[in-house]
Amino acid sequence: MRLVRPKTTGGDKVWAVLLTNETYLPGVLALAHSLRSVGSAYGLIVLYTDTLPSKVLSALSARFIDTQLIDYIRPANGPNYSNDPRFNDCWTKLAAFSLTQYERVVQLDADMLVLQNMDELMTLPLDSATEASKGISTRVLAAGHACHGTPETAHQIAPACNASPMGYLNGGLLVLVPSAALWERILNYMHANASGMGFADQSVLSELFAGRWVPLPYIYNALRTMRWEGVHEVIWRDDKVKNLHYILDPKPWAAQTGEVGMRLEKDPTYQWWVDLDQQRKTWDKNNGITDGL
Repeated sequence: MRLVRPKTTGGDKVWAVLLTNETYLPGVLALAHSLRSVGSAYGLIVLYTDTLPSKVLSALSARFIDTQLIDYIRPANGPNYSNDPRFNDCWTKLAAFSLTQYERVVQLDADMLVLQNMDELMTLPLDSATEASKGISTRVLAAGHACHGTPETAHQIAPACNASPMGYLNGGLLVLVPSAALWERILNYMHANASGMGFADQSVLSELFAGRWVPLPYIYNALRTMRWEGVHEVIWRDDKVKNLHYILDPKPWAAQTGEVGMRLEKDPTYQWWVDLDQQRKTWDKNNGITDGL
């Protein structure tokens, strides 16, 4: 597996998001605009595989969004994710560790929306790549804890869910220091142990770096279901959330207008995405972008 070396965006610290198919393009466009809207000082790079249609790359280029071609990653002995095929692509998210041309990468999921500036993650103290690769580091990366207590999370739970470790991280947002040595360790561990991994990339990182990652507050990876009544609404604060994660289907861009309206009473966060995306479309128009996306 090659190391990704060419730098495609200015600066040594970047946001990164994986895009493997056209379905999630609306999410990536909204994510990019949300970072712009909150005044982030750091660029976004879209990691893509060779199956991504050229028209998608053109849409990203038209909006001044940098891209980087990476290899598709999937272990030969990985589990059968036929009940939830999205996990097949999740292995490829591990490629963020190979971006050694950057000193800091904060990886986001394509179904996220940044509501407040969170540039502080770019300077969050983590151990150096040298320390991390020696196995003595207790701050290899930072992430939020995986939450298995929200409704409709069958897709997140391994077959033997009662045995799932409670110390798993959620791979939706990762703060990391790319490293050739770490990248090699990650790949070796993945290929040796993939058959028993129910959460793809999350399993790799949670197991390989158990007790060696920094837990982040929920505000950086706020699952929209946490806001629901009877879940974690007691701790949820709309004005504190910095990064909203639209887990589960339908995604805001996939739902028809009527479906979104039906869901607003229970989950007004759909409207937050719709409003931001409308701002994005206005920005597109003002900048001469007329592809209709």
